Amino acid sequence: MIAEAQKTIGNNLNDKKIYAVDLFCGAGGLTKGLTQAGIDVKLGVDADPACKYPYTANNDAVFLEKSVEDLEPWEIECAFPKNSIRLLAGCAPCQTFSTYNQKATPGDKRWWLLRQFSRIAVEILPELITMENVSGLQHQDVFQEFLADLQRCHYLLDYRIVNCADYGIPQHRHRLVLLASRLGPIRLMTPAEFGASPCSVRDVISDLPPIRAGEVHQDDPLHQSSALSPTNLHRIRSSKPGGSWRDWRDDLVADCHRKSTGKTYPSVYGRMCWDEPAPTITTQFFGFGNGRFGHPEQDRAISLREGAILQSFPYDYVFAPKDKPLLKKIVGRLIGNAVPVQLGKVIGKSILRHIADLDPYARRLQMKGLAYAI
Repeated sequence: MIAEAQKTIGNNLNDKKIYAVDLFCGAGGLTKGLTQAGIDVKLGVDADPACKYPYTANNDAVFLEKSVEDLEPWEIECAFPKNSIRLLAGCAPCQTFSTYNQKATPGDKRWWLLRQFSRIAVEILPELITMENVSGLQHQDVFQEFLADLQRCHYLLDYRIVNCADYGIPQHRHRLVLLASRLGPIRLMTPAEFGASPCSVRDVISDLPPIRAGEVHQDDPLHQSSALSPTNLHRIRSSKPGGSWRDWRDDLVADCHRKSTGKTYPSVYGRMCWDEPAPTITTQFFGFGNGRFGHPEQDRAISLREGAILQSFPYDYVFAPKDKPLLKKIVGRLIGNAVPVQLGKVIGKSILRHIADLDPYARRLQMKGLAYAI
């Protein structure tokens, strides 16, 4: 079946261009990363209308506002140019499988959206598939069903848990990344193959202009931070980089943390460390009390722009029109839910290398000891 799929595409795979469709595209993190790698993304699909502006303003792709549950295979198929190598990409909503969501059950509608991704994949049989999600998904039956569906369709698979920090992303973020191909063996690049080097909070946000809690920078509406109550201002001034509320004097400790149950949650009310990657950026990263999201030295939580940069979005990525109010909760959700752009680039480069390795001409160059650049 692998040989059959290759024959359908053609003998010289490098004569064919890879085009992608991004399901559950969100604000465009995965699309931007794939594009940076050199893959042409034609369409992004998401049910959230808030995604349309950032997706289309920053990416040269069409946005379709639609639930994947209601999506017909032909709507995806027609987005791919003829005689191309088709990549179906996506990250089904991950909240139900996240360690931050202790109440999720299979009764949550989002739990089964991976089946919709599988339905589309099985119907159109793209040559390539990639999926990114939280690491906890690997232990769920719905993921094992997904793998079985792909194997029945003769896909070769590679999936693994990666720490984004290992790929030069300034954030500790453990994610499940899957690559699948009907053309031959495929695998994700290692950090060394990608050429990653360590990246810290200092490396990416230290040059941003200082702002106070509750302030919006005049030149960048996204560089704004949440206001702090007088109590929380005292708390952040008492917080140490990498620390928590346990560093405070007793009168600043919240009542909930005095209880025996609250003492087991130290990973809140802390500052980031300049010379380390950030903690996992969540949808609530702009709130000081929601994690270790305090700025390393300024008395405030990190700004929306800083959160986006820690997610490896370009410095000029826009999330809302300038002539409309910027809603922190919506933009914070879009940023926190996104696939880090650089992880998308790693995925894209891995796919391009996979195609290069399958190309007979590339193999001949390798046998002669010549480098084959992607």
